[in-house]
Amino acid sequence: MTDHFDRPEDWRPSQRYPDPSVISLDPRFDRYRLPLAGVERLATGCRWCEGPVWFGDGRYLLWSDIPNNRIMRWDAVTGQASPYRQPSNFANGQTRDRQGRLITCEHGGRRVTRTEYDGTITVLADSYEGKRLNSPNDVIVKSDGSIWFTDPPFGISGNYEGYRAAPELGQNVYRLDPESGALTVVADDILGPNGLAFSPDENLLYIVESRGEPTRKILAYDVAADGITLANKRVLIDAGAGTPDGFRVDVDGNLWCGWGMGSAELDGVMIFAPDGVAIGRIALPERCANLCFGGRANSRLFMAASHSIYALYVNVAGVTGG
Repeated sequence: MTDHFDRPEDWRPSQRYPDPSVISLDPRFDRYRLPLAGVERLATGCRWCEGPVWFGDGRYLLWSDIPNNRIMRWDAVTGQASPYRQPSNFANGQTRDRQGRLITCEHGGRRVTRTEYDGTITVLADSYEGKRLNSPNDVIVKSDGSIWFTDPPFGISGNYEGYRAAPELGQNVYRLDPESGALTVVADDILGPNGLAFSPDENLLYIVESRGEPTRKILAYDVAADGITLANKRVLIDAGAGTPDGFRVDVDGNLWCGWGMGSAELDGVMIFAPDGVAIGRIALPERCANLCFGGRANSRLFMAASHSIYALYVNVAGVTGG
């Protein structure tokens, strides 16, 4: 298959339907492709795009441009992109809580924050047992209002995406209780915990092991009846030469994963069925770090690639809370 681009700077949208960059690898993916929808580039010119989150009530998308220390905003009405918050404390992963407030992982402050309705910022977590967090990376919100986030040291490994510092804690995955604010370690045995997402019924938690050896992996855990304890750790997807990063789950339980590195043939999004089988691919001219669902029916996929934001309408909605 030949993509309709050679270099990122030469990218242009396909004038043909169906878009040849939306690739079916398994008949199960065919139902999710819209024959009259193609990949669009909404904005470009960033250094490293991450953490997209959709605000349907305002008809705009926010995302992190980490090295530029800013959160960007794309307006669906005007089609224009502009800074939303700068400096952003080197914001990375983002989502909304069940009250619609912005939840942000910040490398610079080594913390997770909430933006209140009036724009003020509340610190939700910046330490555990008296030690500073590393650099919270990605975040999701469960239906009970609890906030789950990963905390690898990537943002403190240098001064490009944060401030260089020595880790004080292990590479943990945390749960923040919505009532007490108590922070609990739910997993401490992952090499480079990164993106995470729940299955639609919240009985499974998926976590990217981005420093796995010899290959990167997407792990699956059973969530116990208490809604907190994780058990039965297993490998759902072995990424091989690929690099999974942030991802989201649709209402049918498929995983839509930011992908790339190693080869341009890997750049874009990989889609996996709940059984871990690759069923589809969206080819992009840049590595995709993270993505989210949004739009009127929560069925427009927004993809944060290296320098740019891309979008594609698909025939399935994303789950709430990612």
